[in-house]
Formats: sequence, C-alpha cells, structure tokens
Amino acid sequence: MGTVADSTSGPAKTGTITRVSGPLVEITGLPGLSMLEVVAVGPDRISAQAVSINGADATLQAYEYTGGLKAGDRVQRTGHQLSGLLGPGLLGTVFDGLLRPLSSAPLWLTQDRQSSAEDPAVLETAWNFTPSVSVGDTVQPGQVLGTVPEAGTIEFRVLVPPNISGEVQWLADGPVRPLDPVAHVGGTDVPLAQQWPVHRPRPFGERLTDVVPLQTGQRVLDLLFPVPRGAAAAVPGGFGTGKTLTLQQIAKWSDADVIVYVGCGERGNEMADVLDGLSGLDDPRTGGKLLDRTVIIANTSNMPMMAREASIATGVTVAEFFRDMGYDAVVIADSTSRWAEALREFANRNGDLPAEEGYPASLASELAAFYERASLVRTLGGATASVTVIGAVSPPGGDMSEPVTTDTQRFVRTLWTLDRDLAYSRHYPAVSWRGSFSRDADALGRWHAGHGDPLWAQRRASASLLLSEADRLTALAEIIGTASLPGHEQMVLLGGRLVRDGVLLQNALSPNDGYSSAEKGSALLQIVLDVVDVCQALVARGVPAADVERVDFTRILRLREDTGPTDADGVLARGRDFIRQLEQLHGSGPDENHGDGPGNGDTREQ
Repeated sequence: MGTVADSTSGPAKTGTITRVSGPLVEITGLPGLSMLEVVAVGPDRISAQAVSINGADATLQAYEYTGGLKAGDRVQRTGHQLSGLLGPGLLGTVFDGLLRPLSSAPLWLTQDRQSSAEDPAVLETAWNFTPSVSVGDTVQPGQVLGTVPEAGTIEFRVLVPPNISGEVQWLADGPVRPLDPVAHVGGTDVPLAQQWPVHRPRPFGERLTDVVPLQTGQRVLDLLFPVPRGAAAAVPGGFGTGKTLTLQQIAKWSDADVIVYVGCGERGNEMADVLDGLSGLDDPRTGGKLLDRTVIIANTSNMPMMAREASIATGVTVAEFFRDMGYDAVVIADSTSRWAEALREFANRNGDLPAEEGYPASLASELAAFYERASLVRTLGGATASVTVIGAVSPPGGDMSEPVTTDTQRFVRTLWTLDRDLAYSRHYPAVSWRGSFSRDADALGRWHAGHGDPLWAQRRASASLLLSEADRLTALAEIIGTASLPGHEQMVLLGGRLVRDGVLLQNALSPNDGYSSAEKGSALLQIVLDVVDVCQALVARGVPAADVERVDFTRILRLREDTGPTDADGVLARGRDFIRQLEQLHGSGPDENHGDGPGNGDTREQ
C-alpha cells in the first residue's frame, strides 16, 4: 500500500521520534511535512500518517504495530498520502487494512509484510493487456484503453487516468507488469495499475438522482425496506442478532457486479466463514466462483488497531475503482463500531477533548464522510455505475441510543434494525419492522410500477399496516385474551403470523430459501395478503374465527421452502389452489364444539 521510497526534495527529509503511545507517534525535525503524508517510522520503516502538524513537530497515526519503537529513532518522509495500488489482481484476493495481499504472505499476522507497492508477488506478476483503442486515437479521462482478460470473472478495464487526455502515441500489447506502462497518452505514460490516495474520493462526471433497486435476495429487505443502488444503509444490532450472517447473505446474493467485503475489527473465524462461503458458491451470472468478483479486506481484531481506520477508506476506494469501469459495486463494512472505537482510542492518546461516551467530537463528520462516498454516478467515461455502502453497527449492550448508532441514522437512506427478541425466537433475518426504515421506498415503488409491477407499493403498504396492527393487537390480546377480540381482529393476528413466518422468515442454509428472487418474494407476499383477505371475507359472512384458525396453513408457510429460489409461478399456482379450497370453508356453526384442532391458532411451520 504505497511505497515508502523517498520522493521529497529539500533538506528536511528525516526527523526523530520524541514520544510513542500505542499507535500515536510524536516526531520532530520535519518542517516540510504535509497533512496526511505517509512517514516511514523507525528501523523497520513502518507506515504512519501525519494527522497533526505544528511547525517542525507532528503527530503521526501508525498503521502497524509500534512495539520496539523508542524516542530518538529516525523517521523519513515519503512525499505521498496513504495510497492503494489499484489494478488487476484485486478480485478474488484477501488484503489487510492497508491493501497488502494476505493470500501471498507466508503468515497472515506477520508485522513485516511489505506493502502492495513493494511486494514482488504483486509487482512481478505479468498480465496480458489487450488494447481497445489504436495509436493515433484521441482519448479522454475515464475512456477504456484496453482490457485484462484473466483478472477475474468480470471484464477488467484499463482506463485513462482522470488527469490525462490527448492522442494515443503508443500501446502495449501482451504481458505487462502492474507498474509498467500500457500506453503513452498526450506525452504521459499510463501504467497498468494506478496509485490512488484512499481518503480522496475518485472523481466522476455527474451524480445522478435516478432510483434503481439493489436486489439483495432477502425478502424482508427487498419487500419492506429496499435500498437503491448508490445509497447508504446501516445494520445496527446487538450481540447475537445476526448482523454478520445478514451481511454475508447480501454479499452472496445481491445483484451487484463487484462485492468489497471489509472485516473491520471482527473475529477471525467470521472472516474465515466469509471466505469459505464465497469460495464454495458458483456465480450464476458468470459461471465462475462468486469469490472471483469479490475483494475481501480483513482487519481482524488481533491485527493493528489503527489499520481499521484505513480499511474502511481502502474498501470504498476499491469500490470506486470498479465503479469507474462502469460496474455496480457494494461495500459491506463489518463493523463501523470497531472503526469508531479505533478513532476513540487514538483521540484519547492524542489528548483530544472527548465528546459523548469518549468518542472524538469529529465522529459525526467521519461517519458522514464515509457514507457520503456512496453514489450513483455517470462516470468520466460516460457509463452509469454505483457504489452502495452497507455498514454494520454493534452498539454495546444493544443500546441503540449510543453515539455511533444515532449518528449513523442521520446519514443513511435505509436502516435495517435487528431485533433481539426476533433473533432469540429464531426468526432470521431478525430485521425489525418497527425500528427499520427506507427513505427511498416511495421512489422505488414508482420504479417497480414502471418496470412491470404496479402493485409493489400497495403490497408493501398493506404488509406494513398488517404487521403494525398485529403488533398492537398482540399487546391487547396478552391482557384480555385472543378469544375476546372481534373476529376481524383475530384475522389480523392470523395475517401478521402468516406474513412473518411465511414471507419475512428466511432460512439462510436452505437451497430453496437462502436466496429469493424479487419475483418470488412479491408472489409470496401477494398470496399471503390474498389469504388474509379471504379469511376476513369468511368472518364477515359469518364463519367463526375459530373455524378459520383451525385451517391448516402449513401449505402457505412452506411455499418459500417448497418452491425454487426463482419459482414465482410455482408460488402463485400453489397459493391460488389453497385459496380456492379456503373459500369453500363454511364453518361448523355457532352451537358446535370449537375445540382445538389441527392448525388452531398456530400458523408456525413445524
């Protein structure tokens, strides 16, 4: 990640360490140092970044283990910011928080790994470059110069850098190493791979206001709380509520072109699960492995703490790189709370005045800068592409009023709050329909109406109202008893259970139910709503509510498991057959015994 070779001019190239406190390193003797410049620290030349400058004195944020550093050790300027080497070889590879390849290292957790700009495994790899333009053509920033066929299951496009344009004077054709030029444009060499500062957003042509849904394959998200491409979403939830599994499902099944999964301060076994899951899945769109269009950035809890801060920016920068090629990318950050804890620790060591719960006063602006990099844009090359950012939040003790959670809610368009009670009752995904929201739901309803599903918004509104009414009546029934409620209110309770267990519940381990297409999800919800309407009609014409509840609704509940992931037609056919039989119900009459029978009051799948 960025070379540490000296590229500065002038006499003040080296300085000395005056104080070390964990990741905080104070130095003196570098009057020409610039903000956010990378400094090589100590005899091992570990990476650190300037975060505070006072004349010749500066405070550095070290991104590696500082054990062994001492006052008096030498430091050296590098003349550049913390940068990532963006080129072929990103897809299907695991990196640490500084974009150093872990898969090529002899041991993941060694502290002396070289940066990607110095790693021979990266720099000496030759890639076959196939030109898409000819010598003499005039090219503009963002235009495709050529492709690298073997760099993943999606086409890797080599672009004209943002600050270069003019006539193509020379083109490579054949094997090229990452730092070798592939073209000479307007008097400037264009290398195969680009160095880009991770904290600087990559430029684009125009930010678009169009709304297009990102299909996640998870029904509760796609039907009730959808997220558009290029928006930001957050997943807050306490320990054990299923955040990591929910994010893994989105990584596996969303319809994005590229997935960037950032494990920020999480447990190593969770990252191993992500690797194992993605490497074992076939990609239905490309025929290859899903891992081949995924970039994994792993900064586990036992890796250098301040590299968490860099890992978030690194992940978004990689996603923007593929966005500029014309792809839709999704960044999944698990979790932003661990990232915020790293900011808090460094601020405390630096003596900054703490704000709420010890977090730095800049926490809100840091979160805003991260989520603001989500975008749906017209690229410099003229393509429409997006970066969607999804961040997990792990509030201590499940306290949703803590600063990271509350500040995050201000900057995201969609919130998927995970509910502890749902998780403990084994209802997954445990997304609360009471505490979640989607600010783009109305706009996405208009998109669906224009793309063949005019009833999408109506179904969503009906399901939300049914769930809300069922929750209200459940609290009342716990006091007076379900049998004391009027028949139509008992049907609302029944309908709420059918929606929860027949539509929103989803088994991540099931080959039929782990992924659900948008069409199948809509079909399931439509059938359940139609069943509820028929039940209400039966009660309205005099059929006792107890008789309706005695009907065995297992066939409806099992539609999600008994039909394939994309079998919307099968759902509709079986559901309509059940509805025709349900409409024939006449009831046993008010004077007959309505004792317990099969399915009485219990619609849960057995």
